[in-house]
Amino acid sequence: MGVEIAISIAREETRVAVLDNGVVTDLYGDRAKDQDFVGNIYKGRVAKVLPGMQAAFIDIGLEKAAFMHVSDLSMDVEPGDTLVEGDDDDNKDSEVPKPKRQSSKPIEELLSEGQEVMVQISKGPIGTKGSRVTTYVSLPGRYLVFMPTVEHIGVSRRIPRDEERARLKEIMKRARRPGFGYIVRTVSEGVKEEELRSDVEFLHVLWQDVLTKRDQQPAPSLLHSDLSLSFRVVRDLFGRRVDRLLIDSREEYNAIKGFVQRFSPEQTSRIHFYDKEESLFDYLGVEQEIARAMSRKVWLKSGGYLVIDHTEAMTVIDVNTGRFVGKRDQEETILRNNLEAAREIAYQVKLRGIGGIIIVDFIDMEREKNRDKVYHALVDAMSSDKARTRISRVSDLGLIEISRERVREDLLRSLSEPCHYCDGRGYTKSPMSVAYEIFREVRRLGHEIEQQRVVVGAHPAVALLLQEQEQPGVEELERRYSAKILVTPDDRLHLEQFDLVVI
Repeated sequence: MGVEIAISIAREETRVAVLDNGVVTDLYGDRAKDQDFVGNIYKGRVAKVLPGMQAAFIDIGLEKAAFMHVSDLSMDVEPGDTLVEGDDDDNKDSEVPKPKRQSSKPIEELLSEGQEVMVQISKGPIGTKGSRVTTYVSLPGRYLVFMPTVEHIGVSRRIPRDEERARLKEIMKRARRPGFGYIVRTVSEGVKEEELRSDVEFLHVLWQDVLTKRDQQPAPSLLHSDLSLSFRVVRDLFGRRVDRLLIDSREEYNAIKGFVQRFSPEQTSRIHFYDKEESLFDYLGVEQEIARAMSRKVWLKSGGYLVIDHTEAMTVIDVNTGRFVGKRDQEETILRNNLEAAREIAYQVKLRGIGGIIIVDFIDMEREKNRDKVYHALVDAMSSDKARTRISRVSDLGLIEISRERVREDLLRSLSEPCHYCDGRGYTKSPMSVAYEIFREVRRLGHEIEQQRVVVGAHPAVALLLQEQEQPGVEELERRYSAKILVTPDDRLHLEQFDLVVI
């Protein structure tokens, strides 16, 4: 079946799924009301400088000010000195590799409030945080990533043959514009010199257009926006390894086919318009995988399962044997369950886009060699992950710590929001707890309700409990205070809310 890309277009959103032998490996989404701004270039204004954090907030015209650390500031750094030779991985084609040395000056000497600066969004807003920006601008083309603020030529590490890497580097030494930097992307393997030169010229014209807008437009303003999601996917992912590209919009299909025809006409035969009645994502089983990725519990084929919980500080994954009882001794059963869990964890972390600190609680193993097997299985499973990841060894408590770069909002947060009913806690008080709170409130009123009528309005589940199971408690209060207590269900009330009125 090979690698497939599915692009589903609707008025309200564009969704993209990458499948490898029928298994969903990547999901991307872009909603009309919640667009992805990564890659956009702005003329911004410094809103605030924070010397204590060596950072600044930049007003770029969006709802939240963007954050920039001094390490993302190219001022006072000489071109040609900013990249380590060989730091040419294009895993993040839209990001400039980190500088070899930072400015020797503190940020308060480089920036001041009100100063205008050109920046590019390197990381979109996540949770309550605004975008992160950098002055190390990069412009991705079909075959190259153009870096106007650094002077360096790099070749993607994903091109395996040394002779091909050397050929591409020699071509770029001839084709480059002096004073600028370039990274040759993975899709450039085997391309001719004319195609690389064409990309150099196209990106240079694009950069000149950005500079012209910078000089003419006031701050804050947008100087350059990246391609739409569907075109970015075609530009970045639609290479020789992809067997088929499916699009369910005739208009977008024609536009993408024309786009590909200009730079790689031999690949147009692999672009297909999907016109069946069943939706594209249903046809490929993507919707089912999205629902699975939104679930707290993930079942393993063996009968074991994972429980994935998100907290403010980290994501916690618990491994359980569930229905898996094995056929041999207990240690062997636990090892097999943990090995299967390690592969599924790597898949879920990547698919869900989980970033930050991840704690995995594997089932305890007594033998050191088995802990090593689980650790190496997880490392191998995570090796294809494009995000920067660090994995610790299994601790004595059976825990593994993973630190994974946050490259975008994770799937759960992008498709959901905290529960309004429980206020994001994940639980509510039980009806019995609320009923007992009502009893305490009546006792608190004490003699104020003597010879009075007390009307209690409560959620139907609480009211039913008071009228049936806890009716003796209501009667005891009536006798104690010579009062009449009337319980009325009110479905407008939250489970934890109640009204108590003395008439």
